[in-house]
Amino acid sequence: MPRLSSGGLLDVPNPPRRDEMRFKLIIATVKTDVTDRIVSAAKEAGATGATIALSRGTGIHEAKTFFGLTLEAQTDMVLFLLEEHLVEAVMKAICEAGRFEKPGTGIAFVLPVDQVAGLESQMERFEEKILEEK
Repeated sequence: MPRLSSGGLLDVPNPPRRDEMRFKLIIATVKTDVTDRIVSAAKEAGATGATIALSRGTGIHEAKTFFGLTLEAQTDMVLFLLEEHLVEAVMKAICEAGRFEKPGTGIAFVLPVDQVAGLESQMERFEEKILEEK
């Protein structure tokens, strides 16, 4: 049974080793009015958070112009760094919430992640999940 050490840290027998943890990155590009909806859906499916960056893109259709000025819709690039076992559920939630089956609503894809740093604040959560699964 996990217990708190004198320093207030969770003492977990056989904690997960970082070199055993596998992560993937979901990148979704969506219109700004969809961003909050897909982030909420991803969190409900197990994501711990997201990084959102303003972006713009070009697709199969040319951008509209008005008096010679190009009118491009603002988009967000939403990044989700996830434990490998969460990817399928989060990807499904993102696609449904973003209505990706409709043309022009957004895209999402998954990339492998070879190395990760800076997740110390989430290690306790990872350890708790592993204990729940045992």
